[in-house]
Amino acid sequence: MKTIIRLQNDDYPYVQALDTGIKDDYVKHIFDKLVQVSNRLFGLFQDGQLVSIAGYTIYTGSYAMLGRLRSDRRFKGNGFSTSLFSHALNAAFNNHSVKWAGANTQEHNISAQRVIEKNGLSNYVTLHGAITKDTSALETGAKPWNPVTDLQRKRDWVQQTYVKSGQVFPYECYYPFPASMDLFQDDDLEQWAFYENDNQTRVLITKTDQKKNHYLHAVYPWSDIVSQPGLWETISSDYYRLKEITGEDTYIWMDITKEEVQTLPANHQFELPSPWMLYGIDREEYERLVD
Repeated sequence: MKTIIRLQNDDYPYVQALDTGIKDDYVKHIFDKLVQVSNRLFGLFQDGQLVSIAGYTIYTGSYAMLGRLRSDRRFKGNGFSTSLFSHALNAAFNNHSVKWAGANTQEHNISAQRVIEKNGLSNYVTLHGAITKDTSALETGAKPWNPVTDLQRKRDWVQQTYVKSGQVFPYECYYPFPASMDLFQDDDLEQWAFYENDNQTRVLITKTDQKKNHYLHAVYPWSDIVSQPGLWETISSDYYRLKEITGEDTYIWMDITKEEVQTLPANHQFELPSPWMLYGIDREEYERLVD
C-alpha cells in the first residue's frame, strides 16, 4: 500500500535509512530545519517503508521552491518521485498566498527534469552559479561605481530592471525567481548594496549569502559583464570587505547564462559547475491544469 505523509522530526530514522547513493547528503544533515517554519518535507511510503521524499520552501510569502527530491535506489522506476512531486506541488498551491511554484535542477539531472516536466512545469532559464575569489582578469582599473542609498531609487531600479520585464531575479544563491515586487521588500532593499555607473544606465546589486561557505552574491541584470568599466572593481571592493568581516572561506557568486560564459576572457578564474535549470508554474496556469 502506498501512502504519503508530511514528515516530522521523529521520522528522521526513515530518512536516514534511505539508500539514495548521494554521498554526504545535506538533506540528512539539516532534516530538522526542513520540517519546520516555512519548509515542508513529505515522504512516500510503500508498505510501511520510506521510498521517496520531496518538499518545498516558501520565500517572501508568495514563492514556493520545490526540491529535496530523493528516492531509494532499490525502488526506482515505479513512478514514486513523480507522484510525490505532484503531492508537494499541490500542497504548495493549497497555501493561497503562493502565486508561483518552481524547481531548480542541474542540467545533467535528466531524471529530475522528467519528473518536473511531467507535473506541468516549464523551463524558465538555465544559469551557471559562477564562483570565484579572483576577478583580476575582468578588472580594467576603472573607478568603482557610485553607491545608491536612497530607498526609492532602489525601488525604481528593481522595478525598471526586473519587475517590468518579469526577468528572473536570483533572490538567494541557488534560488532564482521570476521577479515581482514581492521579492523586493523594503527591509531587503535597505540591506542590499546598490551601485550605479556614472551615466546611471547600469545598476549592480550585491548581497551576502551563506550556503556552507560565505558568498558575496553579485546581481547584474545585463549581458555585458565584460565591457562595463568599473563593474568588477565594485564587486571586488565589496568582496574584500566581506572577506575581512567573515575571516573564513568567502567567494563571489554571480548567476550567468551560457552565452555570458562564452564572453569571459580565457584567463578568467570562475568555477563553472553544471548549470542549473529553473522550472516553474504560476497559479493561473496550475489551476488550468488541475481543473
